[in-house]
Amino acid sequence: KPQPDPQEVRHLMENAGLTPLVASLLIQRGLKEPEEVLGFLNPALSAMHHSMLMKDMLEAVNRLHQAIEDEERILIYGDYDVDGTTSVAMVASYLEGVGGQVETYIPHRYDEGYGVSMEGIRYASENRFSLMITLDCGTKDFEPLADAADRGIDVIICDHHLPENRLPAAYAVLNPKRADCPYPFKELSGCGVAFKLLQSLAHLMDLPESGIYEELDLVAISIGADLVELQGENRIMASQGLKQLRKRQRPGILALLRAADIHQAPQTIRDISFTLGPRINAAGRMKHGNYAVALMKETNFETAEIAASEIEFFNTNRRETDKRITQEALLQIEQSNETNDATSVVYQEDWHKGVI
Repeated sequence: KPQPDPQEVRHLMENAGLTPLVASLLIQRGLKEPEEVLGFLNPALSAMHHSMLMKDMLEAVNRLHQAIEDEERILIYGDYDVDGTTSVAMVASYLEGVGGQVETYIPHRYDEGYGVSMEGIRYASENRFSLMITLDCGTKDFEPLADAADRGIDVIICDHHLPENRLPAAYAVLNPKRADCPYPFKELSGCGVAFKLLQSLAHLMDLPESGIYEELDLVAISIGADLVELQGENRIMASQGLKQLRKRQRPGILALLRAADIHQAPQTIRDISFTLGPRINAAGRMKHGNYAVALMKETNFETAEIAASEIEFFNTNRRETDKRITQEALLQIEQSNETNDATSVVYQEDWHKGVI
């Protein structure tokens, strides 16, 4: 990037107490004002936006609170990758702690595919769930959610994927990327959106803030694995979540690190991206996302050790499968007679869909 304006560098040096090099690097990252810079270097929970600024939040939190008070059956439905499984583990654990009657549901990657499935809606209906919370999915699942509405199931969507020009039939759609959502920060992970719902619930039920901040370890894992930008609220939640991971590790997270022969908590987001993220992902890719949710919710360390060893096996299998498919793909390219093509397309019927 081009060198920044010397006057802008001097402005930051004088008003934020920075060296010339650090001031220049921050300006090249788009941070020019002292307040922005200080917030970037010292992420503070006090700088987070109020959760009620999100469109549909009032309707969502009131409906969720009603379901808890009335002991309704609540289905927590999430995607099978890291962002979805951390969301499901976090929301289910927190709601159980405040008296919610919850059950979790992760769709099978191959049998049901991505997003809210018709099978999931049928399961909710047949098992008499009156409220369903979708995590890291739902924004584009028009047909299944129309079916849910026909069956009398209220749905709260917590998602961060870019909507189309219409929204699905749902009781509430929490998505900062909605065109009509005034929420100031648009780049939350799916787990970050779910965290905002729990934050609103904690305020409504007059529960201590400290309890909800304990869930930021899972939000940090989702941020690291989903590769959302490390600015704004994501930076705050990642920073605080890493502190939480170092301070108090869930039995499942501790067991997963030990199964990987890692004997310290993640120190950086990069550590999450290369250690915890791939292993949690491996469950949904090679077997079923339920393994990851059960591990992160587990409170007994001995049980967690067994679950973690299974997930470590899935991850080893994923690596081996990945290596084999890559070698076969490269061989196809080498054996191709077409050498002047701009790109190559490789394919084999038995390649594992969770790995390619």
